[in-house]
Amino acid sequence: MIEAVIVDVVRTASGKGKLGGALSVLHPADLLASVLDALVTRNGLDPALIDDVIGGCVNQASEQSTNITRTAVLAAGFPEHVPATTIDRQCGSSQQAATFAAQAVMSGMHDVVIACGVESMSRVPMGTSAQGNDIYGQKLRARYPDGLVNQGVAAELIAAQWGLSRAELDDFAARSHERAADAAAAHAFDHEIVPLRLRTDAGGAFLHSRDETVRPATTTERLAELPASFVDAGIAARFPEIGWKITAGNSSPLTDGASAALIMSRERATELGLRPRARFVSFAVVGDDPIMMLTGPIPATQKVLNRARLSADEIDVFEVNEAFAPVPLAWANEINVPETKLNPRGGAIALGHALGSSGTRLLATLVNELEANGGRYGLQTMCEGGGMANATIIERL
Repeated sequence: MIEAVIVDVVRTASGKGKLGGALSVLHPADLLASVLDALVTRNGLDPALIDDVIGGCVNQASEQSTNITRTAVLAAGFPEHVPATTIDRQCGSSQQAATFAAQAVMSGMHDVVIACGVESMSRVPMGTSAQGNDIYGQKLRARYPDGLVNQGVAAELIAAQWGLSRAELDDFAARSHERAADAAAAHAFDHEIVPLRLRTDAGGAFLHSRDETVRPATTTERLAELPASFVDAGIAARFPEIGWKITAGNSSPLTDGASAALIMSRERATELGLRPRARFVSFAVVGDDPIMMLTGPIPATQKVLNRARLSADEIDVFEVNEAFAPVPLAWANEINVPETKLNPRGGAIALGHALGSSGTRLLATLVNELEANGGRYGLQTMCEGGGMANATIIERL
């Protein structure tokens, strides 16, 4: 089988996903175009050689509608013959894009593919695509007559089932900020972040090159003062085990961002004089309980390890998306992974969760962490709406 390699992977620094956030001044197509342009420019790649661009985006409505990846490809100045498509695997959309890109290369269909993702949660708020619509229909409601729940409630259910205390959740969240702040101070993110020169509404200019969502002063004590975010009397009656521990502080913040990975066959990379940084080893995607919803990374990890014939002990770095603190904590409990290997540069609680961009954002951080510490294997996994999860294993080259 043809080997699919990662030549490069980049991202924007995160922006707060609200009006006034650093990236809220950019149309999402321009936001994605910025990383596409940076990716080909810094690798000296003629974009005419790209066989396809596969992008992830969750809220495909308003400014993110009508195949935003194709819009961004044209906005980036790529030749018109370069195609693009936009997919929705919920929070794992751009991780799935990277999987599809690698699979296209491994099958011999394509030589050069960009996997990418974007989400402007300031300009296209979460839930925009579902607003005012019945997204379930009669047959799904008949299958789950008690009703599905939102992701915040699912996180509460995980915290209850795994017996996670509020203090444990807040402590994990504080460590995420501490690790991200330490990594930023050590310039660990510099190689993956594309600095953007932006204009303010007043006509001024500024350089956005630092994650806006990281709060270095965060402490467990300060987080303990925040109220629970998803308290609901009806849900409490249905699930009396819930302890209402999920807050804005131990959840990922609303975020704007974009990211992109240059994926090709090893042979094509050699022909172009480009150095592969990592190779794809194994992929997995699973469906899981849509009410618990966020537990999918556990079976996805088990599945991808089995396919790779590797044990968790052989993985040097794990990137598990921190949609909510209970997700990586429950995962670590089940997979038996030491904390030092889990999100060593902080996770989405600190670095943000720009939904459609998060998969390739995690990939950028994973590749750079493996290179910095000489690790061999890295695994990333992501919980997704509807009770799904992706998992990917890469090997540093």
